[in-house]
Amino acid sequence: MTPDTARETLLARRAELLGNIARIEDQLDDPMPKDWEDAASERQGDEVLTALGHSDRAEIRRIDAALARIEAGEYGDCVKCGNPIAEKRLQLLPDTPFCANCSP
Repeated sequence: MTPDTARETLLARRAELLGNIARIEDQLDDPMPKDWEDAASERQGDEVLTALGHSDRAEIRRIDAALARIEAGEYGDCVKCGNPIAEKRLQLLPDTPFCANCSP
């Protein structure tokens, strides 16, 4: 995957995640229902939405780190051992900083 292709892929995914986060925040801002059962169900849904938002934010941080590696000319090299990351791995996980051997 060329750095330009990776940048396009990463930026598109980042925009998608930001849209998800905006929708989650809108849903979390909805007023709570007055009915206790509905409120309990709503709270449980809010916990799921919050977890999804945290997951999306973590992915955005990984994407931002990958974009920084592209700008530094280091994209595609494992940050741990320095060896090239396999093309197939980059296609599946364009934000990965590790080769398969060094992946935690």
